[in-house]
Amino acid sequence: MKLLLCHDDLSLRWTPFVETRPVGELLYGTLLLRERAERALGVASTGYVGAAHLEGFDEPGAPPHVQHVNDGEENRILLSVRAALDGPPQELPSQPATLYVEGQVAGWIVPAGAGPPSPERISGLQPGDGVRLDLPGRLLERPWHLMAGNPERIAADVARHARHNDAFQLTDVHVVGDRAVLLGDHAVVEPGVVLDTRAGPIWLDRNARIEGPARVSGPFYLGPDSIVLGGAVGTSSIGPACVIRGEVVNSVILGYSNKRHDGHLGHAVLGRWVNLGADTSNSDLKNTYSSVRVRLPEGDVDTGLLKCGAFLGDHVRTGIGTLLNTGTVIGAATSIHGQAMPPASVPPFSWAKGDKLVEHRLERFLRTAAVAADRRGVQLSSGIRQVLTRAAERARAARDREANPR
Repeated sequence: MKLLLCHDDLSLRWTPFVETRPVGELLYGTLLLRERAERALGVASTGYVGAAHLEGFDEPGAPPHVQHVNDGEENRILLSVRAALDGPPQELPSQPATLYVEGQVAGWIVPAGAGPPSPERISGLQPGDGVRLDLPGRLLERPWHLMAGNPERIAADVARHARHNDAFQLTDVHVVGDRAVLLGDHAVVEPGVVLDTRAGPIWLDRNARIEGPARVSGPFYLGPDSIVLGGAVGTSSIGPACVIRGEVVNSVILGYSNKRHDGHLGHAVLGRWVNLGADTSNSDLKNTYSSVRVRLPEGDVDTGLLKCGAFLGDHVRTGIGTLLNTGTVIGAATSIHGQAMPPASVPPFSWAKGDKLVEHRLERFLRTAAVAADRRGVQLSSGIRQVLTRAAERARAARDREANPR
């Protein structure tokens, strides 16, 4: 079988992340959404469809974006990028089928030689021909559901991955509670660190390190080569090659990001290559204790959540002392600095000093992004440059339309 991951209409609204990356490359628990689909279906993904602006995206391990779903000589699975599948590999039929998750259409099985679903069927996730197949998992509606469901997802991942507890390997580390502590190859916990597993397990992936003094509370996942330098960190998923310090709670950080100073990050989702300046903090609770509304291009959307922090796209940078209001959305490749709080919604490729926004010039941004990647031993590829350039052009066109409405 061949697996293709589809961007439907709702996934294309996953601002600010879908501006520069497929939704399937977002972290949920201990795995990317794409990795969850591959594990549950027992099939490696061969491509993304439905988001032409992401053509050229080529992060290591990620499949490419393909323009069309052509007739093929293999059976094909087409699955929504928003599907967070559970369980071991499913036995899949070879005849036509519509896939359901939580009672909603999430994809299709298309036999070899049969024509693919129409673009309208894909964009609207409409039922197809054949049998009905219900798959265990969730069909996530919005980016904040990554954060809201993340603690439960980490705990389930740890339970499925291993049934042992590596806490006995630790020396001079205070372990509170009896939930599992999993240590990947060469993972290190320094003496004096407190690991609180009463609410859930803790998983340190390969080469991950926690330096003292720090208190880490489960459910918690620390990705490969990531470091916690100190502070109170917990109920979060942190992807590869991150440096974390301060107070971090109920958040998802995709990878290659720096928060190496004090400051509060709560109920937030951060893209890759984010850098938070010293004492950057976000609010995640309104003083009225009412549900948080998020300002998106389509308008204000009620998250239905009492606690909901900030959403920062890829390559966002903040200056020293930056304060972010509840539900703030900051587009990719934006630099925030100055003492004034930025607006609730900041367009991509913005250079912001408080609430005053100007365009972040593409050439300047690409130079900085290349330097940041090089510091981590990563090259900013030509494909990623294409994706970022397209994002900058769309942002410039949106600014022009706003400045010159018809």
